[in-house]
Amino acid sequence: MQDFRGKGVIVTGAASGIGLGIARAFASEGARIVLADIDQSALDRAKAQLKGQGAEAIAVRTDVSDPASVAAAAEAAEKAFGKVHIAVNNAGVSMHGVDIEHVPLEDCHWAFGVNVFGIIHGIKSFLPLIRKHGEGGHIVNTASIAGLRVWPGLQHAIYAATKHAALALTQALELDLKDTNIGVSALCPSAVNTRLHESASRRPERFGGSFERPADAFLREFMELGTPPDQVGGYVVDGIREGRFYIMTDAGSRPGLEKHFERVRQGFAPRGKDLRG
Repeated sequence: MQDFRGKGVIVTGAASGIGLGIARAFASEGARIVLADIDQSALDRAKAQLKGQGAEAIAVRTDVSDPASVAAAAEAAEKAFGKVHIAVNNAGVSMHGVDIEHVPLEDCHWAFGVNVFGIIHGIKSFLPLIRKHGEGGHIVNTASIAGLRVWPGLQHAIYAATKHAALALTQALELDLKDTNIGVSALCPSAVNTRLHESASRRPERFGGSFERPADAFLREFMELGTPPDQVGGYVVDGIREGRFYIMTDAGSRPGLEKHFERVRQGFAPRGKDLRG
């Protein structure tokens, strides 16, 4: 896709952070925006902001861990704009600063519910809308640099596990859609200046409800030094135009990734040896 004017774009986790940056980037391109987020007050502010810049936008409170809620967002998008061309399954929550042994199980269920099932629910609800009009489109799933390796010092095993799963889902979706006019990208951001560290304040009641999670507090300074969300939004727009599968945000992570994949390379048996033993 090259021209986004008049195209319907739905973004989950759109009330703040990366999601709002992406929504603003598409609004600047003349797209019609569906903002989906669990935080109603932030959602209302985001909608007012986009309308203030002259964009067509609606806001739909959405809990991506609930398939019925995502389906309702898809229905609202179609009702408002008729066609959806781009879906960005971006909503995510943090899970840092706790080792596997001590992370509460309800937090594990919540993280997988949002970061993994949120993408699954989005694909199931949004992809049929893109197929329906036959004009082509694009799906972007937000994984993370943590979907490519587990980074030392962050104690983010559960978060990284969800993001590895998000990336695998996106790779599989690209294969599923290879003979269609629907593109697929995986957004793999490094640190971005967002409120990711405040995720626990928006945990749904069925996962234990809102709470303060001291283990996430150390993320605050780390995130404040990250890439601005609007810049990430621009990367996403450019990535779709250029047909890139991987959309990265920070070249500073490249050495760590190269070290990681060199370790993978070294894991192969010497050439000629039967790997089956």
